Amino acid sequence: LSASVAIGDLFLAGAGPGLMLAFFYASYVVIRCYLNHSLAPTAAEVAAIRGEQSDMTPEKKLAVTLCILLIASVMGSIYAGIASVTEAAAVGVFGAIIVALIRNRFDWTLMQQALSGTMSTVGTIIWLILGAVAFVGIYNLIGGAGFMRSLFADLGLSALGIIFVMMLILVVLGTFMEWIAIVFITVPVFAPVIRDLAPELGMSPDWAAVWFGVLFVMNMQIYFLSPPFGPACFWLKSVAPAHIPLQRIFAAVLPFIVLQIIGVALVIKFPEIALFLPRMLGGS
Repeated sequence: LSASVAIGDLFLAGAGPGLMLAFFYASYVVIRCYLNHSLAPTAAEVAAIRGEQSDMTPEKKLAVTLCILLIASVMGSIYAGIASVTEAAAVGVFGAIIVALIRNRFDWTLMQQALSGTMSTVGTIIWLILGAVAFVGIYNLIGGAGFMRSLFADLGLSALGIIFVMMLILVVLGTFMEWIAIVFITVPVFAPVIRDLAPELGMSPDWAAVWFGVLFVMNMQIYFLSPPFGPACFWLKSVAPAHIPLQRIFAAVLPFIVLQIIGVALVIKFPEIALFLPRMLGGS
């Protein structure tokens, strides 16, 4: 919305970098656990520590299977071209209702909670979009886009150098601002500059915008992991055993932040990691 980029192209462009990062994370975990077996205790060892047996009951297996099928139905409908992103949301709602019915969890209380949460989220997003539209309109009327173009041009950097500066700005903002605020403040400013740099980057303006969108999302993942804000760390703390301090979680995510930075650098150096799939499937 902020950069006028097709959401379908962004979804497709995120597949390559997403699989690459998943490989990085999985490889790191496997190597660490191979070097230190205590980091990945067996189910029997965990049961001995907790003093209780935690078997994979048929109910748990069913819950995991249904969860995987629900995710596959939503993402599969998008990638297969069966449904648009908006329509895929309806697929997800229908699938969630089916899952609740199968697990005998569907009742009026659940519906009330779901509807209340949905209305709260939608209301928040609408106000954010209104603010973003107002900001972009005023920004363009006062010549902000032209000013930013001249500002980055006066830096005397190459296109990749300007991209690096933008990534650095996003990392700094991510240490003290909410991600959605960063989106609405920076994307309308950066997007026109990226489109102007497209010839130097060797791609069309539309593909340059898609590529930058993927870089932006990958950068925001660093925000989710980075202290002192690091929402993912606080979410993990909420489900971790009480004796594990937050400082330990912050320290544990540092290697993943490094892997994320490596991933961003690779996508900057090799844009086809992100663009090969949408180009192959005939995106914009």
